[in-house]
Amino acid sequence: MLRALLGRKSNPLIIDTPEKLAQALGTGYETTSGQRVTTNSALQQLVVFNCVRVLAESIGMLPCRLMKQTDKVRLPATSHRLYPLLTMAPNGYMTAQEFWEMLVACLCLRGNFYAYKVEALGNVVELLPLNPDIVQPKLNDDWSVEYKVNFKAGPQTLTQKEIWHVRLFTLDGLNGLNPIAYARQTLGLGQAMDAHAGKLFTNGAVTSGVLRTEQQLTDEAFGRLKTEFQGEHMGVANAYKPMILEMGLDWKPISLNAQDAQFIESKRMTEAQLCGLFRVPPHLVANMDKMTLNNVEQMGMNFVNYSLVPIITRIEHRIQVGLLNEKDRLTHYAKFNAGALMRGDLNGRYNSYGKGIQWGILSPNDCRELEDENPREGGDIYLTPMNMTTKPEATDDADKTAP
Repeated sequence: MLRALLGRKSNPLIIDTPEKLAQALGTGYETTSGQRVTTNSALQQLVVFNCVRVLAESIGMLPCRLMKQTDKVRLPATSHRLYPLLTMAPNGYMTAQEFWEMLVACLCLRGNFYAYKVEALGNVVELLPLNPDIVQPKLNDDWSVEYKVNFKAGPQTLTQKEIWHVRLFTLDGLNGLNPIAYARQTLGLGQAMDAHAGKLFTNGAVTSGVLRTEQQLTDEAFGRLKTEFQGEHMGVANAYKPMILEMGLDWKPISLNAQDAQFIESKRMTEAQLCGLFRVPPHLVANMDKMTLNNVEQMGMNFVNYSLVPIITRIEHRIQVGLLNEKDRLTHYAKFNAGALMRGDLNGRYNSYGKGIQWGILSPNDCRELEDENPREGGDIYLTPMNMTTKPEATDDADKTAP
């Protein structure tokens, strides 16, 4: 009505890209660089895609088992209904690896992961992941948690008993912080650099030199020259083509300005900041600058300890609290086997096995089980080093009685 009174015509927005959809829904994040950052636009930056993929696939390949502890004995709880969900398939269309990869990707890009719990006889028998965009958690005055889910059939309010919620570190105890939202300025700068690089290489000839002449060109000659020059000499595909100049035209190459000269260095700094956001070592995203054999090995261990273990521990605790009933959570717990990360290091595995057997920590059959090998006869014996004892007098008595 106001547009009609003011004489303005409406210009409907044609939504044909994820960015336009985010703009219409208001789900993007404005930045000082003028770029609108969304989850999809952030993933289009190669370093972000690589970081998320490294974290998701690294955790997705780790075996997760449900364990049961009785006194000091810990054994796999293979008879529990939750065991096949964690090890094989949490639902009818996803494998366990795909499920864990999706969970980690949601944490990296949204800060929260939600799944609908299908229960039977008090046990969770299926986990159905939900799009974090359609779930809105709320903490009530009585400290109970409810989730408003916008299903296609209509919104529903579900309880904590029906939703499994895994979150990153939080300030209110309920909502995980969204890394993309808090890093939107750096991500926007990266998007602006990518756009600048695209224009720089598309207009390669324009940014690298000028055409100069002492004569005055007619409008027809200027238009013909512009059309021919843009079609024959602009862009990377037309680089190094010979130029045919007329009417005294002269090509004068110019160097890039200071901002373009520092472009690569600025982009490297932005990529390093994004690696720091996800705590992924640069060499895992194909950035080998300043990498040596020594620091690559150390950074690999840091990646496990400070990047994967915090996420793994977060998931393990949420499994124990959110997927087990009050009785089972006292004796059952979930455990990711981080030792699977050493599958490619045969020498390192065998060295650790040798030390474990030598000091009585592992038996040969324990090591064979870790290598997916069948047990051998007599392989369940745990060795005790002869130079280690808790009763020194026993050795003295043995010496006295020796012939």
